[in-house]
Amino acid sequence: MRVQVLRRGFVISAVACALLAPLAIGQQAQAADKVRFAVGPFQPTPGDTKKAYEPFFQHLAKAMGVEYDLVVTTDWAGIATALANGQADVAWMGPWGYVLANKEGEAQAIATVKYDGKPFYHAIIVGRPDLKIAKWPDDAKGMSISFADRGSTSGWLIPTWWFKIKEIDPKSFFKYREGASHPANETAVANGQVDLATDYDRNLNSMIERNLIGKDAVKIVWTSDPLPNDALVVRKGFDPTLTEKVRQAALAITENDAKTIMPVHYTGWIAATHASYKMIEDAGIAVGIIKPK
Repeated sequence: MRVQVLRRGFVISAVACALLAPLAIGQQAQAADKVRFAVGPFQPTPGDTKKAYEPFFQHLAKAMGVEYDLVVTTDWAGIATALANGQADVAWMGPWGYVLANKEGEAQAIATVKYDGKPFYHAIIVGRPDLKIAKWPDDAKGMSISFADRGSTSGWLIPTWWFKIKEIDPKSFFKYREGASHPANETAVANGQVDLATDYDRNLNSMIERNLIGKDAVKIVWTSDPLPNDALVVRKGFDPTLTEKVRQAALAITENDAKTIMPVHYTGWIAATHASYKMIEDAGIAVGIIKPK
């Protein structure tokens, strides 16, 4: 087994696709006893992500009766590209990344993860504790803000969508930048490098629990409506028998099993389909990144 770190841009050029096509074909033709797993940048470093998430993929591989490789992507859009190009067969990925993977390469969601027993979470915007924001977002106009990369659900898509509904362009309303990871966003606010940053509640809680930032290092200034949690996804054309084994192995994980198989707070999976992520797809259409069917 080997772990890779994969970075891919948000848009795949025709030239890149042509160059990657022979590689993808060769990968898809690999023996059925070797599966390529992928996971997004959930932790501050690829090594942290590997340590936290690999036990789950080991569990899947054992249930499938296969050897595996594990790809750790360094951005959220990259994991969608990995599935579309056949560089990954099965992925644990964010909701928006999944919708992009579905649009790029017809990947399919088969399960939604539960966190503390719930299959949903929230996007948030955090700010420096000393900021005077009585009315959001009016009182934050002109402040600096860091969005995550464009493949992130909570760090880019949902806040972008929310501001669009409010007829606000964040790029002119704030001193705007984008492209950071979620942990980097929290750290930047905690260190006073930026006034505001996007994130999601699970990541903030995790960073506080692991003493990566102090409990009072940031404050939440905005919270989204509930969003469907991360998806377990298979690429187009993946072996149907193995797909079913993956699905059943994930759904069979009990809360007690999850204590040793999954990262802290994750408690299992529920069945999902593409329809489970319709609200994320609708947001992507609304901000003009994807086209309606």
